[in-house]
Amino acid sequence: MTTDKQEHLEHVKRWRLILGAASEERLQASCSGGGPLLDEEARLLDDALASIYDEAGGAADAYSGGSGSSGGGGAKGAGLGSSAPKLAKWLGDIRTFFPPDIVSVIQADAIERKGLKQLLFEPELLSQVKPDIQMVSTLMALKGRIPEKTKDTARQLVKAVVDEIMKRLSEDLRRAVTGALNKRQHSPLPSLSGLDFNTTIRKNLKHYDRERGLLVPEKVYFYDRARRSKEWTVILDIDQSGSMAGSVIYASIAGSIFASMPSLDTRVVVFDTEVVDLTEQCANDPVDMLFGIQLGGGTDINKSITYCEQFVTEPKKTLFILVSDLYEGGNRSEMFRRLEEMHQAGVKVICLLALSDRGTPDYDENVAKRLSSFGIPCFGCSPDRLPELIEGALKGLDLKILAERTGTVKGS
Repeated sequence: MTTDKQEHLEHVKRWRLILGAASEERLQASCSGGGPLLDEEARLLDDALASIYDEAGGAADAYSGGSGSSGGGGAKGAGLGSSAPKLAKWLGDIRTFFPPDIVSVIQADAIERKGLKQLLFEPELLSQVKPDIQMVSTLMALKGRIPEKTKDTARQLVKAVVDEIMKRLSEDLRRAVTGALNKRQHSPLPSLSGLDFNTTIRKNLKHYDRERGLLVPEKVYFYDRARRSKEWTVILDIDQSGSMAGSVIYASIAGSIFASMPSLDTRVVVFDTEVVDLTEQCANDPVDMLFGIQLGGGTDINKSITYCEQFVTEPKKTLFILVSDLYEGGNRSEMFRRLEEMHQAGVKVICLLALSDRGTPDYDENVAKRLSSFGIPCFGCSPDRLPELIEGALKGLDLKILAERTGTVKGS
């Protein structure tokens, strides 16, 4: 077979996988030889995709007990059905054919497009699901309907995602907070990570050796890591409406990391039309904290801000982070007044329109612009940029400059 013909067949094969079984007869006509367009491995891949994306309703016959799709031109029928073995086979197949990030997308589509909540209700199926933030969001939304027999497996899945995010964020957040708060006192105890280069150079300029062109320090200065307890108050006020699911998870876990730092007095509050204080759960077990969150419902930002105001005892040592898309269902005028007064009192107020990796968030642009006019930056931020944002805020850097530096989308 010539190279050109091989490339043409590969091109046709890709189109067959994209368009589905109904296109096979027409695509075969463009190829000489009349043989099947898909080999056995490609057929299995086609079945796995068709089970979710076949617009005819369907699913691959391979998952519904039929004869498979090798017959050619007809549309695939049936559906994944309710059989656990069929779903287990499908889960195994998609993990065989696709990389982890694509598996996450297909799993989410299986639940959204086909209503396959059964994936989350049977322990043997849930144990095969790839743990990811979308699955955790779905489990949080369905937590009241998860059967008792599946709860332990669901908790293990959530814990796997929490541990992954902790590993991703914890070290950088701790370093950011330590770096911001330790830039004052000096210590005689040597520590490379705590070396104060600027002070060491400034204090030893008189020891500069002109002949050798070297600065030979007589004394080296280090930052003192022994800081007084609860130096700053950090309040995370998190909108738990359904559209904020990913942000809720990242923000809650970040709150759990803050709560483990003695230098921070951390409060974690979530809200819809009611306010729930999760500070205690946050400090003890972030998995329990996530299961304490109820995604969905309305939004009363003003009510939540009113609750959080009691924790602002030293405004100039308080960082208030509102995580919300700003679609206010409560008293908008009061919300504006409270946030402006908080800002004017010296509280460092930031509005994160999203804390996630999912790109540009949907948010109320008018509210964001109004808050920005008060000097309160409103922007989306990826979790990886959060440590830089926190460090800059605690150091007293200009919040608008921080927003420009760390934000993925601006609300002003």
